[in-house]
Amino acid sequence: MEVFRISSEKYASKLTAFGAANRWNKTGQFVIYTGSSRALSTLELLVNINSIRPLKTVFKTMIIEIPVEKKLLKEIALSDLPENWRSKTQYPMLQELGSDWYLENNHLLLKVPSAVILQEFNFIINTRHPEFKQIQLVKTEPFFWDKRLI
Repeated sequence: MEVFRISSEKYASKLTAFGAANRWNKTGQFVIYTGSSRALSTLELLVNINSIRPLKTVFKTMIIEIPVEKKLLKEIALSDLPENWRSKTQYPMLQELGSDWYLENNHLLLKVPSAVILQEFNFIINTRHPEFKQIQLVKTEPFFWDKRLI
């Protein structure tokens, strides 16, 4: 399976997790957020940086190959979430779900609905899982903002 991550050029040469809290993990939990497409990853970046103004940061698109067996994937379905799950007020509840997955360490990937496009999915990679070593950064591509967005 191929997934995508848009990262600053500084961090795009290897698969790195920083342990910062986010929607599906708590501080100190080293996961890598990826998107199922370049377009979804672009929108996820956009909502996280809260801007489409020109940035001085140079970004790269990371193409990541994950050999996935069904037993390595856990999915949180949209139907399993409360109606207001996309609200920031729900972060603690979502972080608990993600933290449980991370600490159990039974699955390499957590498949979650995108808060930006409900019909698409993000894949969160558990860097502690024994199969993490099977994941490969296949290549990086230049990333640019279409000037019509700015």
